[in-house]
Amino acid sequence: MPQNLRTVFHVDIDAFYASIEVRDNPSLKGKPVVIGADPEEGAGRGVVVTCSYEARKAGLRSGMPISRAFKLCPEGVYLRPNMSKYTTVSKRIMDMLSSRSDRFEQVGIDEAFLDVSSRVNSSEDAKALARNIKEELVQTEGLTSSIGIAENKSAAKIASDLHKPDGLTLVPWGKTEEFLAPLPVSVIPGVGKKTREFLDHRNITKISQMQVVPGKEFVKWFGKNGVWLWGVVHGEEMIEVRGREVPKSMNSERTFKKDVENFPDVIQAAESLARELVKRLKQGSLQYRTIGVKIRFVGFETHTTEKSFTDYSDDLKLVIETVHSLLRGFEHHTRAVRLVGVRASKLRREETQPSSLDKWA
Repeated sequence: MPQNLRTVFHVDIDAFYASIEVRDNPSLKGKPVVIGADPEEGAGRGVVVTCSYEARKAGLRSGMPISRAFKLCPEGVYLRPNMSKYTTVSKRIMDMLSSRSDRFEQVGIDEAFLDVSSRVNSSEDAKALARNIKEELVQTEGLTSSIGIAENKSAAKIASDLHKPDGLTLVPWGKTEEFLAPLPVSVIPGVGKKTREFLDHRNITKISQMQVVPGKEFVKWFGKNGVWLWGVVHGEEMIEVRGREVPKSMNSERTFKKDVENFPDVIQAAESLARELVKRLKQGSLQYRTIGVKIRFVGFETHTTEKSFTDYSDDLKLVIETVHSLLRGFEHHTRAVRLVGVRASKLRREETQPSSLDKWA
């Protein structure tokens, strides 16, 4: 592994809810533990939230109707989820993982990405750090984990899933494409049943077969997500590990050196601020649902107004049109303008990786 290369961990706690219940009640060890609805209540309605690996060997899986699970595994121990307990444990784990990384991104109650690039200089360093994390999780929480190590997030996620439970899998640097080639397409995050059927229809079952498909075909098949998918199968996906904290709002303001009496000059300045604001939003992969303006006249008379939309966007044209519309209400004001500002609020992080490709197939 050359020095200074990007190193990403995907850490996944094994059968998180079920493992906590087994930890807290050792008599459950080795038994098929099922977290979800009670199969004897409500005519067996509800689903399996998660289950132990012993239950999975009996054919159970997350999302399965509890009635079906009970038929497959009547000897299982069926428990209601205790979300308060699970959340408390998750908070401690995520705090520990965050302290071991340069950048940290929690993606679920039981999994996270860690960018540890500055903390390792070799493959052995990376594996040693991963083992240290796994050992600390066992010692402090009594839980095992599976960790994937790779140059990017998607490969690390795929790697962590390969050898569960208690796995540790490293994708060699510079060989991500080769590592992925023999694997089934189903291991790719976001590839569900519908997408597998779509690819099966084209006799594509292995990632190696996807690697020879031209990029333009990916876009034709999956729209804009085809670009992301092409990068994944070629080992070139480089989405950053980032915290999920999203600012409540972002604004850009300008105080004029001289009070402005010509309102078109105010509009022009607001357009420039809008462009600057949208550039910052896109740099942070943020989308807005509300755009507002602020205007201050001589004498510090200040007004703010805003408009909300039905959907999120990062479109510059929409911002400029909204700013024009909102400022129009002040163009006949008799006082000169001292300050103008543009504000985006009700922000969210744009998802650059689809949760599922099925809707694009």
